Amino acid sequence: MKSERLFPAMMMAMVMAVLTPASATARQVLSGHVPEVVARLHLQPPGRLAGTNQLALAIGLPLRNREALTNLLQQLYDPASANYHHYLTPAQFAAKFGPTELDYQAVIAFVRQNGFAVTGTHPNRTLLDVRGSVADVERTLHVRINRYQHPTENRTFFAPDLEPSLDLAVPVLNVSGLDDFIQPRPLNLTKPRNQQIGATALGVGVAMPATGSAPGGGFMGNDFRAAYVPGVTLTGSGQTVGLVEFNSGFYSDDITAYESQAGLPNVPVTPVLINGYDGSPGVANLEISLDIEMALSMAPGLDQILVYEGALPDDVLNCIATNDVAKQISASWGYSTDAATEQIYQQFAAQGQSFFNASGDGDAWLGPVYCGSCEDPNITIVGGTTLTTSGPGGAWVSESVWNWGSDSWYAWNPDGDFGSSGGISTDVSIPAWQQGVNMSANHGSTTMRNLPDVALTADNVYVIYDNGSKTSSGGTSAAAPLWAGFTALVNEQALASGRPRARIWFRFS
Repeated sequence: MKSERLFPAMMMAMVMAVLTPASATARQVLSGHVPEVVARLHLQPPGRLAGTNQLALAIGLPLRNREALTNLLQQLYDPASANYHHYLTPAQFAAKFGPTELDYQAVIAFVRQNGFAVTGTHPNRTLLDVRGSVADVERTLHVRINRYQHPTENRTFFAPDLEPSLDLAVPVLNVSGLDDFIQPRPLNLTKPRNQQIGATALGVGVAMPATGSAPGGGFMGNDFRAAYVPGVTLTGSGQTVGLVEFNSGFYSDDITAYESQAGLPNVPVTPVLINGYDGSPGVANLEISLDIEMALSMAPGLDQILVYEGALPDDVLNCIATNDVAKQISASWGYSTDAATEQIYQQFAAQGQSFFNASGDGDAWLGPVYCGSCEDPNITIVGGTTLTTSGPGGAWVSESVWNWGSDSWYAWNPDGDFGSSGGISTDVSIPAWQQGVNMSANHGSTTMRNLPDVALTADNVYVIYDNGSKTSSGGTSAAAPLWAGFTALVNEQALASGRPRARIWFRFS
């Protein structure tokens, strides 16, 4: 019994040693926390965020053994390797690559000493959720949290005036939640049905198809399976799809109404609420209903759909990784990413979880990609097409790049162009799987990452949402959950044949 009492005491002594004044004198400076636009546009703050305001932050800790992780990821997807498809469990990942328990406890002690409340811990120890006043944030991180006028949106945003620093010996990777310059936003588009279904798109001479089985010719239910997996009996049995969502919940009655109208069986849909998020339906419930309805349309026999809802992207993504229940994941949002996000994407890869992120709906990128979640090389980016079938529940006839032309109704899109986003990244080098490809026909780059990776229909999709409201929606946010549903079919077949599950990442692996 003495030894059992001794170990916690030793641990606390070691933690306190990390926090001694001598250690604290070596201040570490973080990077990437001041929005680039602040310096580039020389934005002047009209004031500071009130010191009594509360901020919810996620502190990221760096992984260990990074070179070993890089080598493992190469081996997991190399058919010639003995480690091919020998995916890790979350516990194995944490043991091999997660921060040490000692370091994690030291960070917990540090934030508590500085007046923060710990609101959540993570089993892989890569994130620590805290809440504190702006005054405590400024004092602890040696910054000022200013308010600025957003350069393209009718709102103010807050951000630190300089890069944060900590008087802590334990290495910290980043702190998310210090600014709200980029707010998560759904990547779906809607138009009044009489302007959208079967009409010429926005007067630019692109005829929208009206060959689906929904009222007015929109696509719903078995239309997607008839077009993309004709004659396939697989339904996603034994599989779970995970959906990344923010800012809103959904109405469960809308999902059952869609299933009834489309003639589909009921698929259990369960919200996973993170860090006290209440999951109430709100302004983004159309997006969530669209995601759910597309996933179950492609895979109507899924065991379940898990809807992960929270405020901070890193919290939501890390919960999916540490749960490791959903082997196919879809995100139909644009959101900010950071160094901690990259680590989560790598954990998905190590565990064999396929992650699909919509490419966006702002047409071709002519410069930097507007959201980090739309170009990362560790996930699969999904673009959109316009699908034409032979009729309701009919076969695939043709498909082309989705483009609705220009209009002003999609307020946050400053260019007013609507179609599948894609192009060439300005800051991500070309990945190995795109090298050696002849780019002369598609005008792709031989040195930088080309986007998107895959695509499916993003046009004229029928949705039930908002307590029975019905509309037709478009956007790459329809294509991403369709790909997640399709991957569930692939993994159902792999499971039935006794083979390891596939992970769709850059290529079929």
